[in-house]
Amino acid sequence: MNPTRRFLLLAAAASLAAGSAHADGFPTKPITLIVPFPAGGTTDVLARALAERLTLSLGQTVIVESKPGAGATLGADLVAKARPDGYTLLVGAVHHTIASAVYKKLPYDFQRDFAPLTTIAMVPNVLVVNAASPAKNVADLVALGKASKDRLSYGSNGNGTAQHLIGTQFENLTGVDLLHVPYKGSGPLTTDLLGGQVAMSFDTITPVLPHVKAGKLRALAVTTAKRSSALPEVPTLAEAGLKGFDIGTWFGVLAPAATPKEISAKLSAEMIKAIHSSEFKKRMDEIGAEPIGDTPDQMARRIKDETEKFAGLVKRANVQIE
Repeated sequence: MNPTRRFLLLAAAASLAAGSAHADGFPTKPITLIVPFPAGGTTDVLARALAERLTLSLGQTVIVESKPGAGATLGADLVAKARPDGYTLLVGAVHHTIASAVYKKLPYDFQRDFAPLTTIAMVPNVLVVNAASPAKNVADLVALGKASKDRLSYGSNGNGTAQHLIGTQFENLTGVDLLHVPYKGSGPLTTDLLGGQVAMSFDTITPVLPHVKAGKLRALAVTTAKRSSALPEVPTLAEAGLKGFDIGTWFGVLAPAATPKEISAKLSAEMIKAIHSSEFKKRMDEIGAEPIGDTPDQMARRIKDETEKFAGLVKRANVQIE
């Protein structure tokens, strides 16, 4: 054999062996899941449910750390620039595919700077109002909005998030002029919604479900194409007259792009196993979420497709943030 070729083959084999050995020993210390929203929201709840299962299977503590701000982009930027060793991961969401079109400048590229690991779950968004609101359904809310001297306010998890975009779509389809009030996350938003500081929200079902069941909030419609199993009696926005309305929120885990493939593969496999476990599925049922647990390639296609879809919606809604 040609000496040069033999050397290259040996070097490649040594590299593969080293990578495999590196992955076999991983992890040797705690792993941090960065949640780009405050504690208490859907992202946080999903991250903690996953962290609990991973701590058991990996034999190392998996920590959930909140890094909120700028429509979830601050936490994403932190992970994009983190050491690519598998110990700092992002719990990303559909918001990041929207941010790519909404923000004129981002310090990272969501498709280039991250390695998708798996989608945790899909969670419906739901239009809710305070129980004291006179609006009993979507038609009532539209009539109330058009008759009111002051604009009805709706809260979101921040500029450029799914809730923000759903609100602009609602405005475009109903002709109601709403006042957008951005929050750093679902926790403070839900508090103000319960207190009457904002009239409504289009948040994910998880943080509002207990309050809907307690009678403190009223669910008027879900934003996805089909009804939620957690609130089967609540119609979709399409059923309420807003034809074609279909926006939900997915959540998934991503690593910095340069993370060794062997480590990313191990993390992905462990996460998929955890998501498909009966214990995790039971927890998802409790919070109104649909567990996914797809492959990294499937998650990458989801990100690509939704980035393109939301770019069109953002352009038509004329949503832009410096």
